[in-house]
Amino acid sequence: MDLGISGKRALVCAASKGLGKGCAWALAEAGVDLVINARGSDVLKETAREISDRFGVKVNYVAADITSPTGRAAVLEVASDIDILVTNAGGPPPGVWSDWSRDDFIAALDANMLSPIALMQALMPAMITKGWGRVVNITSQSVKAPISQLGLSNAARAGLTGFVAGTSRQVAPHGVNINNLLPGIHATDRADMLDQAIVVQRGITLDEARAQRAATIPARRYGAAADFGAACAFLCSQQAAFIVGQNIVLDGGAANITI
Repeated sequence: MDLGISGKRALVCAASKGLGKGCAWALAEAGVDLVINARGSDVLKETAREISDRFGVKVNYVAADITSPTGRAAVLEVASDIDILVTNAGGPPPGVWSDWSRDDFIAALDANMLSPIALMQALMPAMITKGWGRVVNITSQSVKAPISQLGLSNAARAGLTGFVAGTSRQVAPHGVNINNLLPGIHATDRADMLDQAIVVQRGITLDEARAQRAATIPARRYGAAADFGAACAFLCSQQAAFIVGQNIVLDGGAANITI
């Protein structure tokens, strides 16, 4: 399918690996020029070269912490005029309710709520002026089916979801569509971290921990970054013009959600 976005320009955050890289890869395959961001410069530089060599699109990269004001400023200096924004940041650590201080919640809000909002506020005015734009926020399945040990993530990402619910309806008349993609378990560093926590908690091997979690997914496997990237690219396409303010779960059927 021709997504109709060849020649557009996108900013993809946390794009050196995992779900962010999957999104960047799929957008580049559709002919989109990229600005990609992550904290680690070496892996990010290699990802930029890999994508550019594979698809022949222009790829700029900015190594910076997108959750900090100085990091965002560095990224926005390069990505001030883009058509597509994909926000993404690593989730906060797991724990129980009694573990978390105010500082823990503020850090989670900065990374998973306030940083995406700041990027939207900075970049959507130009999209509105052009009469076309796409924003995809990578959040979590936990927005619809909260996960007990991920209370920090549940709270911060739910706040972002609420912001998008109102904002998406305000900017849609200007041709700018905002939607959220909610991943379940995918084969990423984040999954490795959570699997390792199960190893420690239950005294089992890493393979056993992965098998136990995969068994909770009707698809009986972890998701792949390519699966996720394809869904992201579609939401950024011309064909997705009538999809506004939605929270789309990609979890292999793990969360039995009816609404």
